[in-house]
Amino acid sequence: MENQQVSPILALQQQRLLLQMEYQAEKEAFRKQTEEMGLQRKVKRGDAWYPLKIGKSYFNSLNQLVVEVFRQGDEEIEHNFEFGKPVAFFSSQPSQTITTSIHYFPFTATVSYVDGDRMVIAIPDNGQFIDVQSAENVGVQLFFDETSYKMMFDALDRVMKAKGRLGYLRDLFYSHQQAETYSFAPIRFSYLNSTQEEAVNKVLRAKDVAIVHGPPGTGKTTTLVEAIYETLRRENQVLVCAQSNMAVDWISEKLVDRGINVLRIGNPTRVNDKMLSFTYERRFESHPDYDLLWAIRKAIRQLRAQRKHRDDKYHQKLERLKERATELEVRINAQLFSEARVIACTLVGSANRLLERQKFGSVFIDEAAQALEAACWIPIRRASRVILAGDHCQLPPTIKSFAAMKAGLGKTLMERIVENKPEVVTLLKMQYRMNEEIMRFSSDWFYGNQVESAPEVKFRSILDLDIPMTWIDTSQFELPEDSNFSFKETFVGESFGRINKAEAELTLLVLEQYFEKIGKTRILDERLDVGVISPYRAQVQYLRRLVKNKEFFKPYRHLISVNTVDGFQGQERDIILISLVRANDDGQIGFLRDLRRMNVAITRARMKLIILGDASTMTRHPFYKKLYEYIEALD
Repeated sequence: MENQQVSPILALQQQRLLLQMEYQAEKEAFRKQTEEMGLQRKVKRGDAWYPLKIGKSYFNSLNQLVVEVFRQGDEEIEHNFEFGKPVAFFSSQPSQTITTSIHYFPFTATVSYVDGDRMVIAIPDNGQFIDVQSAENVGVQLFFDETSYKMMFDALDRVMKAKGRLGYLRDLFYSHQQAETYSFAPIRFSYLNSTQEEAVNKVLRAKDVAIVHGPPGTGKTTTLVEAIYETLRRENQVLVCAQSNMAVDWISEKLVDRGINVLRIGNPTRVNDKMLSFTYERRFESHPDYDLLWAIRKAIRQLRAQRKHRDDKYHQKLERLKERATELEVRINAQLFSEARVIACTLVGSANRLLERQKFGSVFIDEAAQALEAACWIPIRRASRVILAGDHCQLPPTIKSFAAMKAGLGKTLMERIVENKPEVVTLLKMQYRMNEEIMRFSSDWFYGNQVESAPEVKFRSILDLDIPMTWIDTSQFELPEDSNFSFKETFVGESFGRINKAEAELTLLVLEQYFEKIGKTRILDERLDVGVISPYRAQVQYLRRLVKNKEFFKPYRHLISVNTVDGFQGQERDIILISLVRANDDGQIGFLRDLRRMNVAITRARMKLIILGDASTMTRHPFYKKLYEYIEALD
């Protein structure tokens, strides 16, 4: 089957059907969550802020009516609000029955900006918000993201119909036809290693497509930034996209450090002056013509407020002002876009009306292995060649519908091209993060043993004669008969996952003992940082509470972060502890069967990796059996 070529149109139609299934599944899950899930659970999951304090509302520089809101609840909970996400306001009335009744206000709004416990939300400018301001017990929750799906369906439809360049790329990506290249002598880069250098050269030679495959710690971002920098010697402007806002921020920041003029469409996730200074909104309001535009907009609002005096003159005056405002906006935009060398945004963000008629020679898509294929086509429509970077052996796209997943929705465009055109792929082979023994297992299992460690990290360790990887087998612990604790997983509420309290306690005990071995002064002087990872959110929250309440960790709190695998994506720590949670008699390991997640978890550690898990449950799976044996053999 593999070598028979599927008609791209049929394959895309099939994908559209699967995306429709995913859309329905997510919508249904969202409806259930809205109607059935208790308010506290929503708050705990980070999908709602309640109670909420409402601050001032005003028009922002993009002429959107926005309101400031402040979270009054538990600031420990990490929330899922970020730029561009749709939200709904609600008020909660305690009713006679046990449950509280929730009333939703009949409009949706959009997150414009989040900074800690303060959020700025763009709201419709039609007076509906007044009801929210006068209501009691108000909260805000994430709403179903209809727009992103709209954009993806639209992109698929256009790609299916496409002629010209887009049609050519579509047929190319779905076939074994050779991609076209330019030929020139390789360019040398003294500060890159040989595979990074090869990757940059391959990107520059590509007429159609190139892929940079970067295993953990191999400097994928460095390579990509270099490739973009070199491309800008040949092209005036490029489009740079990624699936998540965080990834867009990360690469934008590196490009700015390289001295490139970046225009970031959308607001950054980490709000600081450096990041804000290259956002479109900040640039727009610091343009010399902005004050004049503001004055005209103000005049338009005042004119509209004088309802009584509406006559012909009123309409003429309004039209004149509106024309003038549009003219200024167009002028400011033209200037901002002509000065920028890189336009950076999320994949869905590339459908922004600001980019309406923009065309680019090249589009660079980072983290391409984490994005649904449909989302990648959104920016590809604007470009004539495509550079993808990522690692299809790390986190896959998030998919809610099991059926759609099984039928192949999870297969990304990057994977498809890697299969059809191995010649356009460069695997980065030198890693700069991990001790050799931590890296070796991942390299053998996922990368055909091709990744090597740079000499300066090969023998990294914190203590002399330390074993870089250990697995603490919780099934070996005998607990007294009358103990309330057991090392078995328990289930907390549907969709919130599993928890293993004894394993959580043990995880912190192990960390405490390791800290005592290293010594307080050294940990603080060298700022040794620790990541505690668990695949289950319930376990993460339980671990966070334990860290917060344990006196021992007080001096080290700023050095310890606890999160899910996805939360650690792209990050690294000196010491990593992984609490696997699963412990049962039937060897059920749930979504730990997705080994790409585990690859991410074990490759976050620079010098020390400690896994806690029930070996009798885990090692029934060949991957975990091999990992367990590999670690045992290190002793």
